[in-house]
Amino acid sequence: QVQLVESGGDWVQPGGSLRLSCVTSEDIFRSSTMGWYRTLPGKARELVARITTGSITYYVGSVKGRFTVSRDAGKNSVYLQMNSLKTEDTGVYYCNTVPAAMMASREYWGQGTQVTVSS
Repeated sequence: QVQLVESGGDWVQPGGSLRLSCVTSEDIFRSSTMGWYRTLPGKARELVARITTGSITYYVGSVKGRFTVSRDAGKNSVYLQMNSLKTEDTGVYYCNTVPAAMMASREYWGQGTQVTVSS
């Protein structure tokens, strides 16, 4: 069974920070590259950061230098520290494996967590 539970989204002013958390099942966590994706208003879901089982990270250009992805094996959790937030970061953030987990031949997604950046 796939478990992906995101939390930590909130409203924050531009320039502020948030830390997103994601708990997943142990078998998925231990064997998978994990990623944070987001859906921005009117746009398709995009991968913004990923971290391998060996903690090698990748960031999309628009968040590089501002976001940091990390993972905690003891808690089967992945985190996204978001600093210097911009209004264009507003959207729903999801964690998932990379590529996305499948269930019954379809991509499986958790509920996501809403991030709103505005003044």
